[in-house]
Amino acid sequence: MTTELRVLHPAEWDRWYRTLEVAFGGLVESPEKRALMESLTECERSVGVWDGDECVGTAGAFSFRLAVPGGGLVPAAGVTMVSVAATHRRRGVLTSMMRRQLDDVRTWGESLAVLTASEPPIYGRYGYGAATRQLLAEIDTSRVRFEVPEGAEEIRLRAVRPGDPAVQKACEAVYAAEVGARPGMLARRPNWERLPLADAEKEMDGASALRCVLAERAGEVVGFTLFRSRPDWDNSGPKGTIELQDLYALDPVAYASLWRFLADIDLTSTIRARNRPADDAFQHLASDIRRCGLTLRDSLYVRLVEVGAALEARTYRAPVDVVLAVEDGFCPWNEGRWRLTGDAKGATCERTTDVPDLTLSVADLGAAYLGGVSLTSLSRAARIQEHRPGALAEASTAFSSDTAPWLPHGF
Repeated sequence: MTTELRVLHPAEWDRWYRTLEVAFGGLVESPEKRALMESLTECERSVGVWDGDECVGTAGAFSFRLAVPGGGLVPAAGVTMVSVAATHRRRGVLTSMMRRQLDDVRTWGESLAVLTASEPPIYGRYGYGAATRQLLAEIDTSRVRFEVPEGAEEIRLRAVRPGDPAVQKACEAVYAAEVGARPGMLARRPNWERLPLADAEKEMDGASALRCVLAERAGEVVGFTLFRSRPDWDNSGPKGTIELQDLYALDPVAYASLWRFLADIDLTSTIRARNRPADDAFQHLASDIRRCGLTLRDSLYVRLVEVGAALEARTYRAPVDVVLAVEDGFCPWNEGRWRLTGDAKGATCERTTDVPDLTLSVADLGAAYLGGVSLTSLSRAARIQEHRPGALAEASTAFSSDTAPWLPHGF
């Protein structure tokens, strides 16, 4: 059977996107959500595989800037909307799209590709490593209280309409201020702030419409939260749930005030958060951490498309001078030895013929890139080989981040 891989034409978007919907269970999204996704799709950065008139494979790449250790924002391809029709599995469709896509990303001059994986085993063979984790919490607010520091009386909490343009602008400004402070966050392009609102009532599954509360100090927005409430009752009374979508704040007082607000909402006894940073400070505000139901799972996967440029784009927590022997069978231009020299002010990474200090795969380098996965930990799993004593400790310290990397939302 002959198939054709080609760049997506805007006129083909509907059939292309329907292939994606079918691959992910067949449910048709709301017209509002579909229209937004069509407007966000960068057709010139997307490909489809076609069997005659039938689309049997999809893959796209958003234009993002990714926060890296040191606060820099690095152009990155946000790999997205990847699917293969069930009728065309195990025929090389996915591999052909991954091959074309990484070649394109290199041509675009972007040193990084990132994605979230529907199934973790899929993307390791293409050089992606799990670089961030997200914290899931189910907090029993009938037993847990949140400590609020001095100054909380200066914070005004105000319920607003999430879709109001002025509200979206204010919330987006708070989000943007947070981006450089935490590796893994995405500097969002216009219209991305609309994505949380683009869901139909039927998709709420018994929960309320999205609600927004601003935290203000002296008339300035210093934080916000987006959440839904899910009412429930039993014979003993109300036991509703607050489903937290977003919570951002520019200072600890506003941050703690928003958490206390969520915990004190009437007729509820649970806060369910599906995506918080692994080091989220609410864990130090909660009166009983054992009743916060904490779970970690993988989140953002990172792929170094150009090893040298990617390693030069971030800074390092401590001085480092190591020779890395990088293994990369899928993108052979990365294979070989690289001398990385850097510190908190910057770095260089160049080809070398020097004896290697460490040997590792490009996927493990991607896992460690944002500072959330320890090179030492990878070595203990026999994924990194140390050739010069002390090189592993030096590099592991340098690659680490004081703040846990975090992807705040999917794409």
